[in-house]
Amino acid sequence: MWFFRRMLGVPWMARKTNEEVLKETETTRSLMNRVRRRQAKFVGHIMRREGLENLITTGRMKGKKSRGRQREKMLDGMTSWMGTKRVTDAWSETWDRESWKDMIANAKGQGTW
Repeated sequence: MWFFRRMLGVPWMARKTNEEVLKETETTRSLMNRVRRRQAKFVGHIMRREGLENLITTGRMKGKKSRGRQREKMLDGMTSWMGTKRVTDAWSETWDRESWKDMIANAKGQGTW
């Protein structure tokens, strides 16, 4: 944000909100999309490996389920953000790196994750 303020020449004493500065520069906040893309890249990396991280991420751990409402899995939130219908579609896409990169690049950014 400070970069845009300096670019526009806004003095530090001016009572201008960050939203006003963003409107003047015609940009939007992109931090959440950046974080989600990095998380998706990390999940793709984990899903291609056959290890403990893969088991935990997919939720295939053996044992008794805890009481109450189940926690949302990382893959569930990611599929809603990417716009895919099922977790298995996203999981199968991780094996093909090029299609996974395309899927991340063209993510719609909907849903909460």
